[in-house]
Amino acid sequence: MSLYPPPQQMQTELFTSVPDEFRFPNMESDWVKANKPGQKVHSFLEGPSFDRDGNLFVTDIPYGRIFKISPAGKWSLVAQYNGWPNGLRFHKNGRVFIADYKLGIVELDPVNGKVTPFLTHNNSEGFKGVNDLVFDEDGRLYFTDQGQTGMHNPTGRVFRYDFDAGKLDCLLDTGPSPNGLVLNPEENVLYVGMTRGNAVWRMPILPDGSTSKVGIFTQLAGGVSGADGLAMDVEGNLTVCDAGNGCVWMFSKWGEPLYRIVSCGGGRTTTNLAYGGPENKTLFFTESDTGNILKCDLPHAGKTMFAHS
Repeated sequence: MSLYPPPQQMQTELFTSVPDEFRFPNMESDWVKANKPGQKVHSFLEGPSFDRDGNLFVTDIPYGRIFKISPAGKWSLVAQYNGWPNGLRFHKNGRVFIADYKLGIVELDPVNGKVTPFLTHNNSEGFKGVNDLVFDEDGRLYFTDQGQTGMHNPTGRVFRYDFDAGKLDCLLDTGPSPNGLVLNPEENVLYVGMTRGNAVWRMPILPDGSTSKVGIFTQLAGGVSGADGLAMDVEGNLTVCDAGNGCVWMFSKWGEPLYRIVSCGGGRTTTNLAYGGPENKTLFFTESDTGNILKCDLPHAGKTMFAHS
């Protein structure tokens, strides 16, 4: 039950779709066997992120691929390697960091396509399976360690890595499948999508860098999956991919539902999103079951990412 009126429905349009030459409908993948058993998966797009030239980079988890898509929608393969890349973010210095479920945090050279390990463990203990990542305005890296956690095993983690100090801190270790994450405009709150909890958690970031009084920011209605990728606009409005229900929700900074952005592509698995376009007011999001990337124009610009600040 919702105590709010129904949100305004927003329509989308197709930006681009995985070209046939890059679709692998009959290829086997251990990631598919574990996470999409019995299904034929031609690709599974994730991690949309824009470079400074307006090119959109996306990952393809099961087949270890990184694509670059031009503003005109032309696809090119940047890298293919033995990993399961998910979230992707640009550093201000042009380096690309990827949350790789199999390998940990890896670094990509976007020019030559070379992928190298960056963070492969925490104190000699391997990660469960990292999922997504985001930089704060000072260049610290927050990322989720999801693995196969869920309501049966709520042990998913949220980490922060300080490049200057070379220090990795675990901020939370009780998450039921922590997924997408984003900071508010003031960067004193971290929002984390808890997929199997079908909710978005709110994590206050205290002056000493720790967190306290973590709570549920919003609870989604339900379905077969839950909250996935997150994005933030300059007004503090939060957008949430609802993986399984074919839509993206926008909530005000108070948790009020503002928009339901519906897929025009016929798919259900909306997974991750990024603001882009000439004024940074266009929301682009991956629809992983169809291989589509959809877009929707919104009233406010997205929060400026660290790479573009």
